[in-house]
Formats: sequence, C-alpha cells, structure tokens
Amino acid sequence: MGIQISPSILSADFAHLARDIEAVSDAADWVHVDVMDNHFVPNLTLGLPIVESLLKHSRIPVDCHLMIADPDRWAPAYAEAGAGSVTIHVEAAKAPIRTLRMIRAAGARASLALSPSTPVEPYEDLLGELDMLLLMTVEPGFGGQKFLDVVLPKIRRAREMIKGRGLDLWLQVDGGVSAETIERCAEAGADVFVAGSAVYGAEDPAEAVRGLKALAEKTVRPERTIGFGRG
Repeated sequence: MGIQISPSILSADFAHLARDIEAVSDAADWVHVDVMDNHFVPNLTLGLPIVESLLKHSRIPVDCHLMIADPDRWAPAYAEAGAGSVTIHVEAAKAPIRTLRMIRAAGARASLALSPSTPVEPYEDLLGELDMLLLMTVEPGFGGQKFLDVVLPKIRRAREMIKGRGLDLWLQVDGGVSAETIERCAEAGADVFVAGSAVYGAEDPAEAVRGLKALAEKTVRPERTIGFGRG
C-alpha cells in the first residue's frame, strides 16, 4: 500500500452523509468516522447505529476513530458491524492489548491513537499488536483546528520505531491536514492522512482528495513505498 487519504465526515453535511461519502468514493481510500461521546472529548457526534447505517451505503471501507471514554466496551461492536478499521485511544483504554485483539478477531484492522502530548516511546512494545498507529496532529474533539507542528518529530520517531522493528504498519495522522501541511507529514513518515475541511470545504471534494494524495506521493522517498502495510 502507498499513500492513502481518508476524508473525515466530521466536516461533511450531517444531513447528507451518504451523499457526501459517495462524493469522494472514486478518489478516497477510506472514509473516516469520528465517534465522540462528550466524555473523553468535549464534543458529541455519532455512534454505532449511524455507523451501521453508513456501512450499508459506503462503497469504500470505513475507518472508525473512537474518541470515547470506554473503548474497551464498545470497540469490538464497530468491528463486528463491518468497519474496516477501528481506532481506540491509549489514553482511554484500560486493556488496550485485549481490545486490539478483539477488534482483529472481529475482522477489522486494529489501530491505536495517541493525542499530541502523549509520547510514543512507551508504546513501542505494542506496535506488533497494531495494523495502524494514529498520531493526532490536533487536540482530539473538534474539526477545523490548526495543525500542530510540534507533533512532526513524534511522527519521525514513530516511523523509525516501525522501521526498526520491521513492521508493515500504517502510520496515520489526523488534524489540520491540508495542502499546506500534508507534505511535511509525509516527509516525516506518515502514509495515511485524515482530512476533513480540506476535502469537504473544497468546491470539488474528490478533486481535493486527489490533490492531497499527489502532494504526499511526490514527497515520499521511493524506498518507503515498499512494504507499506497490510491490505
């Protein structure tokens, strides 16, 4: 796998989510769904029933990012519903290894997310349990925030850790990803990019996805396109 773009429907029209997913389906690799509970983060979005409905209408796989207080309880259900990838936050999980294994057992890719101030080094030994590592490049909870450059060194460290262990592990970034920031993220080592307002704030969302992917692809060194994760 090479560069992947996952448009976030947090920036879409909630009254027309199926339409807005379809608008990017010929260009995007995933659709990113932010699940927020107003406990782990100070915002409330959507939950499992809506995700189940979206799964019936999406032609591309759904990437569920759980920003919730009890992911150990709820994450497996999103995988069982048919999500292609389910992400839990290490700051909220009480038993991350068990939960990640349950996500995989239910047929989804298992992902662990770290907020900007959470260091990546303490979780190096967990990398083998993951299909994807998500590094937040804004504080979780709201779309449209400014990209935090302070996370770039952490992206580089994470890529070196993944490379050092010889893992086929996707490295995702989420928050403030745009035409102005995606090249820096790709250069640092990210290969999966969540973009919300940069996609759905554009006149042509599909073309915006293609533009973002082209910018990231021209930044990635050729040797990094080999063994880019599990499909």
